[in-house]
Amino acid sequence: MTPKSGVFLLGSCIAAIAGVGSVFELSSGTPDLGTLNTSVILALSIPLTVLFFVVAVKDTRANMK
Repeated sequence: MTPKSGVFLLGSCIAAIAGVGSVFELSSGTPDLGTLNTSVILALSIPLTVLFFVVAVKDTRANMK
């Protein structure tokens, strides 16, 4: 793993944690940041998690030689 892929993997983890937290906040009924803000965080965190993970895997595979 390179430092670059590590940063992307870290970003993927942070985005995933934000997504899980948003789901719990929305399911509680009264999100601390409001329903709209929490929904936007959730909507952005899902594709960012996948994107960062895919980029990290591609970077690691490209640097395996």
